[in-house]
Amino acid sequence: MKEGINPEQVAAYLQEHPEFFEMYPDLMANLFIPHPHGGRAIPISERQVLTLREKNKLLETKLAELIRFGEQNDSISEKLHRLTLALIAAPDAPAAIHVTRYHLGEDFAVPHVELRLWSPALPEGAASVEYSPISEEARVFADSLTQPYISARAMFDSGSWFGAAGEGLHSFAYIPLRGQQAFGLLTLASEDPQRFYPEMGTLYLKRLGDTVAAALGRSLAG
Repeated sequence: MKEGINPEQVAAYLQEHPEFFEMYPDLMANLFIPHPHGGRAIPISERQVLTLREKNKLLETKLAELIRFGEQNDSISEKLHRLTLALIAAPDAPAAIHVTRYHLGEDFAVPHVELRLWSPALPEGAASVEYSPISEEARVFADSLTQPYISARAMFDSGSWFGAAGEGLHSFAYIPLRGQQAFGLLTLASEDPQRFYPEMGTLYLKRLGDTVAAALGRSLAG
């Protein structure tokens, strides 16, 4: 390259004078540049075609991802809709608890589901596992949550809620059930470390918690 002219100046000149290659059409045909994947040199026009093909492949991949995410979101929305309808039809708190456990296990395929409730006032004679005493730390933790919380380990005493399976669990989603304050904690868990992970979106988990909280809050209050 002529002394005093640098690559940036050449690039700037070509950008400012796009008619350059129209003035020198043979130059375009005779320019050869390295193949993007190594090996032989190729005409600049062939390199442009390869670049366009790579961009098209990238766009196709992104489009396929968007379609897959859309299908997944549609599927989750449909499952959440079925759960919502079942909770609306539940006549009391035990029925709402059963519906929640059933749909999360069967429809959402969550391998481990635990639920703990402590207020409003518990139903007379309540003796099911959902009303088992939990630590004050777990209650304070639930009341501090404004969004679902994802963890790779069990928080406070919640690992014991899953019995013998607790030691083999490696991902947890903690979903607070709230009215004026937290009155319960819905916990989902899995042996798969990637089932619930910190980078995942929690929008549907939040909606799940809101739906379950509305149904149980209504049933417990009534």
